[in-house]
Amino acid sequence: MKSPKTRAQRARQVQSLAILAMFTAILFLLTFTPLGLIDLPVIKATVLHVPVIIGSILLGPRKGAFLGAMFGLSSLIKNTLVPGLSSFAFSPLIPVPGLDRGSPWALVICFVPRILVGVTPWLVYALYRHLPGRKNPGTQAVSLVISAVVGALTNTALVMGAIGLVFSQAYAAAQGIPAEAVTGFILGIVAANGIPEAIVAAVVTPAVCVPLIHALKLEKKAPAPAAEPA
Repeated sequence: MKSPKTRAQRARQVQSLAILAMFTAILFLLTFTPLGLIDLPVIKATVLHVPVIIGSILLGPRKGAFLGAMFGLSSLIKNTLVPGLSSFAFSPLIPVPGLDRGSPWALVICFVPRILVGVTPWLVYALYRHLPGRKNPGTQAVSLVISAVVGALTNTALVMGAIGLVFSQAYAAAQGIPAEAVTGFILGIVAANGIPEAIVAAVVTPAVCVPLIHALKLEKKAPAPAAEPA
């Protein structure tokens, strides 16, 4: 006969997988509706980072990284099927300006920053859970806001930074700007897209996480942050 502890562990695993499946479904729903990716003249602004951030905080870095990978996959599909000016930086199937083929570096830009979006919020929230006043609701809300902002900026800064590093000339050609203006142009996009995306994440993340943390009794199950079981 299985011990109560084993049954409880299995129940938590099922619960965790159900939440993971729900957030994965939300990611793809947002991807293929106007709600998830907003087509702008120079880049696609997104709210897809929000489910990844929330999933990272609730489920831990491994499942958060999985959600980040699904974020990257959805971006790859979207940029391949509905290409924009900068889609060559997210899909190796879209030719780089000036070339007749795509670049494998697009996979790095598409996936690596998004996977890290599923890790960095958990790291920030794990730090909060070691603080003496961690049970204070105000402290918890602030930590969730900071975690969300860090996750959002991880996405925007790393994606745009990688584009500037790997595809500087091609990006300048695609946008019709001088090569020497690429850095300033990218910084402008980081500010124009990154700040609103961070604000959205900072508002939505505490509103979703606080009730779920209490409803699922996540703080009681894991009094201190630890690595997820294999």
